[in-house]
This record gives sequence, C-alpha cells and structure tokens, in this order.
Amino acid sequence: MDPFLQAAIAEAHKAQAAGGIPIGSVLVLEGRIIGRGHNQRVQRGSVIHHAEMNCLENAGRQPAAVYRRCVLYSTLSPCPMCSGAALLYKIPRIVVGENQTFQGPEDYVRSHGVVVEVLQEPTCIQMMRKFIEANPELWNEDIGV
Repeated sequence: MDPFLQAAIAEAHKAQAAGGIPIGSVLVLEGRIIGRGHNQRVQRGSVIHHAEMNCLENAGRQPAAVYRRCVLYSTLSPCPMCSGAALLYKIPRIVVGENQTFQGPEDYVRSHGVVVEVLQEPTCIQMMRKFIEANPELWNEDIGV
C-alpha cells in the first residue's frame, strides 16, 4: 500500500479513536508529508474541519508555488468544500482511498485539470462502511444530508 495513503489511514484512526468520523488526509510535497489532518467536526464542534481542511490548516500558510507541487491524499473522496480548497490552491493531484461510500465532485475537479486517482483501498472502504452503519445520523450530518 502507498505509504502516504497509510499515513492518511492512520489519521482516520486518530479521528475515530477521539470519537469522530474516520477520515484522514495528508499533504505531500516532493515525497515528504508537510501536513496531516483528520476529520474533527465532532471533536471541535466545527462545520469545516473535514480531514482535508484540517490537513491544509495543519500544513500552515504556504506560498502558492508550494501547493502547486503537492499531492493531497484522502481516505475518502473529498466533498465539494474540500475539493474547492484543493482547486483554490491549485493542488494538481488528489489520491483518494475510496469513493464507494461517498463520492465528491470528482468529475468537476478533473475538469479543472486536477488528476484524481481513486484507489478503492479495501481498508478505507471497510472503515467507512462500518462507521456509516453504526452512526448514520452523524454521517448524514457530516455530508450535509
């Protein structure tokens, strides 16, 4: 398995261990992780701390040229908010663990020239299926249903 996806999965486990939604993300610059994050909507009482947003926040303020050389990894297909952040900062590639349990606006992101690679990693699929089955109300809140 891709070591950066493994790092994102480790972040997802942190989220779940803290009572949150098991989604994790890492931002990679030239083979080095510069930001890590996980969904913290529950933990922070936040409407915006999805894994990718939390990861970008934890990467700190970066020059535009840095984002344009990064790869964003996420255990789950990024939602419209998180996809928008990737588009805003012109992150050229997004690697997605899975999109079977939820699919964000991948075609829209691709239409802006971003390479979106979906791995359908069984670990990511199983983690989200179990969570959604056990916590349907919390999951629906997270995706705005």
